[in-house]
Amino acid sequence: MPDVYKLMLDAELNRAFDVWSSYLNARTGEDFQVRARLRSTLGSARAAADEGDLAFARALVAQMYDDAREAGLPWAPEQPGPCAADRQARDYAKDELRQVLPVHLREDLESIAIYLRVTGRRLQSAPGLDAATRQDILYVWARAGMALDLAHPTAARRELERLEAIAQRCGVEP
Repeated sequence: MPDVYKLMLDAELNRAFDVWSSYLNARTGEDFQVRARLRSTLGSARAAADEGDLAFARALVAQMYDDAREAGLPWAPEQPGPCAADRQARDYAKDELRQVLPVHLREDLESIAIYLRVTGRRLQSAPGLDAATRQDILYVWARAGMALDLAHPTAARRELERLEAIAQRCGVEP
């Protein structure tokens, strides 16, 4: 079984490299010296990643976001929030996952994902749910999503069953 977590981390880093490369190759008219420093940092981050020092590469990318924000570059990329970062990393990793996961596992994960989306949406739109129940729904939904991201169908199914139990308790058809 491939290390899906590592694949997701690599996808997150590759996405950041692509975003920064695109930005730095665009002619924005922003501070030339800051952009040159960012370009140099990006080169160092890529070199660190190529040498296998992914932690240092990630630290350099994080530094780039901070440097651009401190310099007040209006067109520079902003660091995405956790949800957006995960969604973007999944988008980058999906092609890799198709190559490394067996077809039956991909189909199983996609089936669970569909049931998860449908049940989650029905629950979120249910009227009269208290704040604690809504928080439980989001928590279980996030755990199931994480299990799917890690290509762990057993854990994803278990979380889907928890979500369905919440739906049943709230009188919502799963």
